[in-house]
Parts: sequence; structure tokens; C-alpha cells
Amino acid sequence: MTERRNADLARLLVRRRGVGMLATAMADGGAPYVSLVTYACDHRGQPLFLFSGLSDHTKNIAADARASLLVENAARNRNPQTGPRLTLMGTVKRDKSAETRARFLARHPDASLYAGFGDFGFFRMTVERAHWVGGFARAVWFDAKHVLTPKKVADEMAAIEGGVVQHMNADHANAVRAYADSLLGRRPGNWRMTGCDSDGADLMADGRYARLEYDNPVTDSKTCRDTLVTLAKLARA
Repeated sequence: MTERRNADLARLLVRRRGVGMLATAMADGGAPYVSLVTYACDHRGQPLFLFSGLSDHTKNIAADARASLLVENAARNRNPQTGPRLTLMGTVKRDKSAETRARFLARHPDASLYAGFGDFGFFRMTVERAHWVGGFARAVWFDAKHVLTPKKVADEMAAIEGGVVQHMNADHANAVRAYADSLLGRRPGNWRMTGCDSDGADLMADGRYARLEYDNPVTDSKTCRDTLVTLAKLARA
């Protein structure tokens, strides 16, 4: 398997999941501390978080912003060592941008119940390195630029995301439901698109989440539209 393919699989795993294990250094002595966290992704594929100021990991990153996030799809395997996992390494800092808030709450809508509390805040990990393990003897280190979506493409997708989501839900609701039912094999429901990026689209119905992944990354409104049309035809075939 080529290095490029490993990098793509690593990025897709991060986008597909929404929960991971965050490792920080204890502020009162530097001992390793690991906590379960939920996250969303920005348009480059970097994790976004919503933390309480009372949480130990929040206190830790205030003292030392360095952190690692382990994301895996291996624990339920009969032999977990054969499953894929990725460790992202970088720094985690407070992020007050509207985009970070919107993308996190689109991925985790239940968090809106406490997102406005005074002691909660949004954070972004700036990824510096990544370690991908795809199974036995499939371990690769990557610099961030090899795993993340290029900034130019990410900026383009961020600019069109709102319009794409609104258009698909308003004018092509049947296609969105077909993506979930036919392509992803999910139970019928009021599936709606809640987000899209260069690698795929996020779907939600009655609190259930599904990820529609593209065969190839899209880079602008035309390639995004063409891909969604192709997938709609495939879903209805």
C-alpha cells in the first residue's frame, strides 16, 4: 500500500469517527493523563473540541498545549491489533471562530444544550505529526501536511459548505435519504445533510450519524456537485 493511500485512510478515519482518547500532561506534575473526548473536524481534518474549564484536560492544556489524540476503529475487532488507528500530535488551543462552533455542533447537536455555558469553550488541535497503524506491520509516521487537506481546498469547501447543505436539504431531500438508505445501508429516517468537506458529507437522522465518503476528494463547487449527482444516481439505481 502506497504512502499516499495510507495518508488518505488516516484522514478518512479521523473524519469518520467523532470520539477519541486525548492525552495531555497533568498540570500539577506532568504525568500522562488520558481522557475520552468527542470531537468534530475542521475543513483540513483537524480535531475540534468543546471543553469545560473544570475538566482536567482543559486545565492541563492551559499549562502545556501539547497533546495527542488517538482515534481508532479497532477495539471491537476479535483481534484489535488488526484494526486501524491513528494518533494525531500537536497543540490544542482555544478557538472562538464561528466556523469551529458551527462544525462542532453540526456533528454533535446534543452539545448545544451546554455550549453556551460560561465555563465551556471550543478548542482546535493544530496537528503537527500523525502516526498511522493500519494493522500488523503497517505503521507509518506522517508530517501534518501529508495527512491534512490542503489549506486552499479547505478554504474553498468552507466557503461553499453552507450553500451545499442548504441546497441538498431543501431541493434534494430524497437524494440525501437515498445516500443513507441505499449507499450506507442505514435504517430509514428523516436523513438530512449537516455538513460537507472535501472527503465526504455528514448525515444525521433522529440523533443517528452517518458518513458519506467520496471515492476521490472534491476541491470546489463543481467537483462537489458532480460527485453528489453521481452518488445520487448510484443510490437510485
